[in-house]
Parts: sequence; structure tokens; C-alpha cells
Amino acid sequence: MNTTPSPRAPSPASPRYRPLVFGVTRIAVEERDDGSRVVRAEQPLGAYPPRLSNRLIEAAQAFPERIFVARRRALAGGGTGDWQTLRYGDALERARAIAQALIDRGLDAERPVAVLSENGIEHALLSLGCLLAGIPWCPVSPAYSLMSRDFGKLRHVMSTLTPGLVFVADAARFRAAIDAAVPAGVELVTADATGASSGRAATPFESLVATTPGRAVDAAIDATGPDTIAKFLFTSGSTREPKAVINTHRMLCANQQQMLQSMPVLGEAPPVLVDWLPWNHTFGGNHNFGLVLYNGGTLYIDDGRPTSAAIGETLRNLREIAPTVYFNVPLGFEAIAHAMKDDEALRRTLLSRVRMFFYAGAALGQPVWDALHEAQEREIGERIVMGTGLGMTESAPFALFITSPQVRAGDLGVPAAGVELKLAPSGDKIEARYRGPNVTPGYWRAPQETREAFDDEGFFRTGDAVQWIDESDRNKGLRFDGRVAEDFKLSSGTFVSVGPLRARIVALGAPYVQDAVITGLNRNDVGALIFPTPRVRELAGLPPDAPLGQALASEPVLERFRQLLDALAAQATGSATRLARLLLLAEAPSIDSGEITDKGSINQRAVLRRRDALVQALHDETAPGILKPGRRS
Repeated sequence: MNTTPSPRAPSPASPRYRPLVFGVTRIAVEERDDGSRVVRAEQPLGAYPPRLSNRLIEAAQAFPERIFVARRRALAGGGTGDWQTLRYGDALERARAIAQALIDRGLDAERPVAVLSENGIEHALLSLGCLLAGIPWCPVSPAYSLMSRDFGKLRHVMSTLTPGLVFVADAARFRAAIDAAVPAGVELVTADATGASSGRAATPFESLVATTPGRAVDAAIDATGPDTIAKFLFTSGSTREPKAVINTHRMLCANQQQMLQSMPVLGEAPPVLVDWLPWNHTFGGNHNFGLVLYNGGTLYIDDGRPTSAAIGETLRNLREIAPTVYFNVPLGFEAIAHAMKDDEALRRTLLSRVRMFFYAGAALGQPVWDALHEAQEREIGERIVMGTGLGMTESAPFALFITSPQVRAGDLGVPAAGVELKLAPSGDKIEARYRGPNVTPGYWRAPQETREAFDDEGFFRTGDAVQWIDESDRNKGLRFDGRVAEDFKLSSGTFVSVGPLRARIVALGAPYVQDAVITGLNRNDVGALIFPTPRVRELAGLPPDAPLGQALASEPVLERFRQLLDALAAQATGSATRLARLLLLAEAPSIDSGEITDKGSINQRAVLRRRDALVQALHDETAPGILKPGRRS
């Protein structure tokens, strides 16, 4: 859950913000003889429960009628209808029944539960049943089943987990994936009545809910402790095959307490979320679903996405449901900022009671910040704080958070209470490393990868580079400085810092740049492969369904990217910061090749590896469509 820095225009001297308390604002820094530093919050970590299921039980007893999770009903002809709700009391009752059903099957960490489907009420109930039973579950990226062509990553997940039960909500949609990757002896549970595939039996989900819970459930709850594995989450597999990150109850509970102390707004009133972020990813599944459960809130599942085809559903939901905090990725905030310019109902509902926005996953371009602030000040006369920080799957994920409303893109803040942050020199970079109760004990069935992930003091090596926002006032915290392993040298020996350059390209290229992959290893100059956003069609004067390649060949689009090159050249301070050439890519990133995660983040290494021929052509100047600064056709 990392962010990248981008330039930020000067803000008004004293912009007015909707009040927000920052819980952790002061740090202590230990200087070491080896040049490293260990940074800790002055605020101690408060008490947290030994198991996450305690929060469900407490909520069901205290406010059984409060809505826990809601999702719009799917309509037979397509689209969605009214809200289907799950209340806390019912959630506990059904989860206990599911827990008994899982216990009866003898499932455990060696034979856990795998969930292939998207976010949903059945998915939530199965997860809660696993929590009560002390049986790990693993939400698997639906993209591995629905977008993949070879099912290679899904097969890898199945072989790593060896699940005893696999759940799919809509069996028909997942039929090909099930036939290709789910072993014949594994029980299938489905939420529909169609069966999983021809000749393959499937257990109805309702039969789990119909199980009568007994004393075994209470015994399983009592036997679950801080070191019990709660779930497995797979990494995106940026450099190797995805790894199964062990998530213990201690990790999840400690991290939620850390979030609460850094973001006290979560405890001021039951949080209400409208959220699409996938539960197979740590941002959606641990951070957001977890904070709702931990703080007795309500989660409205958003079946929209930050894409041209699905953003309408998100906007519909935000016109109807007013969140108290709102989380999204930069592409989502860009679409919302664009819509709020003319959508009064969206502005009125979304901004009515929201206390904080929060982004992660990529750089947030300056035009998006400006558009959000403009809409906020026009509607409510003040700005909403844009929260952000740093974390990852292995840290459950929350690790750092900002300390004031004056946030610049790329700011990360200070470590959460209980996190020890080691700043370790790595070449000309400073790597952030974590140690604390929220950090994973390792990767499931991968002892070598686990050993490599930690240094000799037990700090997890993140690979994220950071620097102080202000060395003279360290309480302002840190900002992102790219990835340690992404940086490279030009033929001159000059280092290219990839993260900041990518961020500048995204910021100056908004709203037409989704992401940039930086090239130039052992070359004379720096280049970039650009993944454009769908809005280039609008710039080209074409309809939304026009071929992307047609838009990229149009003169208005080419001229806009020539202007981008000129603007970057004007900011450059040398060969390492000057973008000398770029190539616009019409082919979307491939999930099978690891070029993109299901959350939409670009994997620089995978793109360079898969598109090496394009990189060679870009720097040998043999590819059609190469753009350079100052060149006009």
C-alpha cells in the first residue's frame, strides 16, 4: 500500500479543513553506529483483543440490529437493485453455523478455505465463520479466474494452499477456472443452484448456514489465540510467483488498534464505508473490512470500479450513501473529482459527513487534488483531509500515517504506535524496514523466501525507499522515495530514481496517464512506456468504445504528450531526470504476465521483461510513434 511522490503546487496560506484529529504525531529516533536509524512513535500501543472474532461477538451483543454489511441485489437482466443487508446479530448467528460446518469437515491450516469470488455477503459470512472456527481462509484474486487465460497463477495458489474447501458465489462464471485449477477431490461450495461444472457436485452455501452449531464452536473460539493463523493473502508476485503471506490474529488485531490510534476518527462514531476495494488485497480485506468490524461500523459493498464501464455504479452508490471516511485508489478519486464538477447530488451526499479521504496504491496527480479541493470548497466551504501512508501485505497493512492536514502527494508520515521503523542505508537510498506485532511471521510453505525477507534483527525488508519530509523537523515524518530495486544506472553511471520520475509523469500527464514504466538501463538517456487512461479517447474526439490505438494516433493526443515531454524537460536537472523519449501503449497490461495487479497497480519489472522488444525499439529509435521533447511533426 505504497504511494509515490509528485510535485504539488503551493496551497493557500491557511486552507480551512474539516476538523480531524491526528493521533500519532511525535516520534523518537535512535541513531546507530552503522548509519541506520530506528524510529518509533512516542505514543505506546494500546491493548487489543487476542482474536479478531471477539469484535464480532461484542458487536452482536451490543447492537445486534446495526447493519454490518450491505450489497445491492443483482437483477436477473443485469445491473443491481435495492440493498440486501446483514445485521450484526444475524452475522454472528450464521457465522457460528458456518463455523460448525467447517469444523465438521476437519479443515485447518493444512487444508484451509479458498474463496475465488468477489466481495459479497456470502463471502463475508464465510470469512466470519472461519474466524470463529480458527480455520484460515484465503480470498483469491478473482482476476486469476476471470481474466487469466492460462490459469497459471490460480494453479500456483491451489498448489500452495492445498485447500479443503473452495467457495464461488456464481459457479457459472468460474466454471472454466474450476475445471482448470481446482483439484477434483476438493469440496466446492456455491451460492447459486447451477452447480460448478458438468459432472461435478457442489455443496449449496445455504447448507453450511443451516448447520446447527454446538459446543465445538465455543471450544474453537477459546482455542484461537494471537498466533493462530487467521488468513492467507497472496502478494502480487511482482518479481516471482505470488507468495502466501501468513496473517495471524495478533497481526490483524494489533494493526486495527494501530489504525485507531493514528486515525481517532474511526472511534468517534461507527464508521460507514462505501467501498469497492477487493478483499483479496490487504487494502480492502484487512484495512477496510477490518476497520468496520473492529469499530462496529457498516460497510456498503460497492460493485463499481474506477473504470469507464463501472464507475457509474460507484457514483450511484455515493449519491445515495454518505460515508464517514472514504478510501480509494488514485484512478477512483480522479473519476470522482471529474464527476463532482457537474454532479450536485454526488457532491451533496459524498461530502455531507465524510471526515477523511484516503488514497493508496499509486501517485495522485496534482490536477486531481485541485479538482477535489475545488469541489469541496464550493459545496461545504472547507477541504477534506486526504490521508495516506505506507504499508504492505506483510504489515497487515498499516505502518505509517500522516501527521497533519497539510498533505503533499508522496507524504507518508510517521510509524504507528508499536511499529519499529528501521531506516537502513541501501546505496544512495534509505530502505524502510518494519518490526512489530502487525508484521507477518513469514510466507506459508516458503522457508527460504521467509529467511530472505528479514534482516538479522528481525526487521522486514520492504524494498520501499523513504526520505525525511524535513530533516530539521522529523515529527513531520517521511515521504516516499521510490523502490530500492527499481532504480538503475545510465551508461554514464548516473543513477535514475524511478519512483519520483514516474510520479512526475503521472502528475503532469493527468488525466491522460494511468502509469509510466521507466526505461534506460545502461542506455544514454531515460525513456518511458506510457499506459494511457481511457480519457485519451475524449481528447481525440472519439466515442468511449473507439479502439485505443486510434485515439493514440490522433494529433490532439500526440500533441498533448509532446507538451508533457516539454514540461518534464523544463523541470529536469540532468540526464537522470530528463525524459528523452516515450512510447504510448495501446495494449493493456497483462495480468497473466504479472504486469498489473487486480487493484490496478503497474509492475515495472514485469512490463520491462515482457515488452523488452519495445524497450529496445524505443531506445534504438526504430519503433513507430516515438515522441521526443521539442519535436513536432
